[in-house]
Amino acid sequence: RIIIIKTMKKTLHRADGYAILASGKERAPMSVAKYQVFLKTVECGSFTAAAREMNFTQSGVSHAIGSLEEELGVPLLIRSHGGVTPTADGRALLPYFEKMCAMQHQLEQQAADLRGLETGLVKGATFTSGSEKWRPNILKTFQAHYPHIEFELLPSNFNNEIGGWVLNGQADCGFISLPAPVEKYLDCWLLQRDQWKVIVPCDHPLAGATPFPPAALEQYPLILLDEGDYEIQEVLDTLGVQPNVQYRVQQDQVILAMVSCGLGISIMEELMLYRCAYPLVSCSLPQPFYRNIGICVKDKNALSNSTRAFIDHTRRWVLANFPDGWNAPPPTVR
Repeated sequence: RIIIIKTMKKTLHRADGYAILASGKERAPMSVAKYQVFLKTVECGSFTAAAREMNFTQSGVSHAIGSLEEELGVPLLIRSHGGVTPTADGRALLPYFEKMCAMQHQLEQQAADLRGLETGLVKGATFTSGSEKWRPNILKTFQAHYPHIEFELLPSNFNNEIGGWVLNGQADCGFISLPAPVEKYLDCWLLQRDQWKVIVPCDHPLAGATPFPPAALEQYPLILLDEGDYEIQEVLDTLGVQPNVQYRVQQDQVILAMVSCGLGISIMEELMLYRCAYPLVSCSLPQPFYRNIGICVKDKNALSNSTRAFIDHTRRWVLANFPDGWNAPPPTVR
């Protein structure tokens, strides 16, 4: 019989390693921890990166995947010098692994609720600007009130991905830009109206121009995000602009660096410019446009105590620290 012994910290999702004792050929029951290892390996694209993320040894990750493949009787990963990718069987089973891990997390949350608010785990998904500008202080003040509630951060630059994580249970809550296609399946609270600004290098001829002339968006190279530019496209369409898009990148920070270096101009949400480390100038458009930032959950009537406490704390913190976002006029489009 194969016995799998796991050593753990505070919660089941933080398994530190495996000790495997083999005698005979009988299979042990499949472990949710192995599903988590598989999901993290697919996400990272290599055993080494997954081991680093999960605080395992590389051999431990490889052994866990091999053991899972043996138990299921199908190959899950294609191994190569460049890393690993899921097989067709691995892709087919991946959503089931995600559901099992989500159910495990719900079980832990329910147990934490039964113990009260002293313990718990909150999984929160967020986009770059929310993660950089809000999350550190929100977590710091939250942990001051609830020191034994743990938090797991799931970063993404893709609005639909964040909504999907919340919908399928991979995240308890998520910061998203509203409106979003997935919004009709979620419960959402508006946190802030974030105004769009044109950003230019400090030595740009139009630095400080108020308002920034829309025609200049056609004249100068524009840098945009790979995904999420549908909101900016609405702004451009309203202004009747056909932009000169020169670059598309995947991170806000890359855009800030490129604009600062003089590679082009961009349109950026004001929150991302809060205490910006890059030297650049922001300019207002001829009319104000806003991005609505919200926080969402799958069902507000089925929240764990720890998730509810985090959402309530987040709403109070944003109102206290960014009050102008609540008082901004309604957006002129949408």
